[in-house]
Amino acid sequence: MAFFSGKKNTKTDPAESRETKAISPVRGVRVNPASLSHIILNPRITEKATMHETSGAYTFDVAERASKREIMQAVRELYKVTPRMVRVVTIPRKMKRNARTGKLGMKGGGKKAYVYLKKGDTITIR
Repeated sequence: MAFFSGKKNTKTDPAESRETKAISPVRGVRVNPASLSHIILNPRITEKATMHETSGAYTFDVAERASKREIMQAVRELYKVTPRMVRVVTIPRKMKRNARTGKLGMKGGGKKAYVYLKKGDTITIR
């Protein structure tokens, strides 16, 4: 019955875990900063997104289960800027027909986030 022995695992050094983990202000749980890179998948580089960058709004593809607060925290950790506001848009899945075979299939879908920064803050995307 080793599973229920009641002994704690003392192999990890507590000082090590403090360096690699940060306390999330959102839920009060410890979050690994490396895991925040899974929230923001990639910057969305389109003509419209490039036009919005001049006014301080940046567009990112984000994980489908990411919340606004998690997106704000990820931008804060990855780009070292504080977002003023985040707006999230769900991209619907679409039916597409293959031109060669005529079969129907589904096209992606997902989620994107508009991140608004304070005046004077910028993010270098490229």
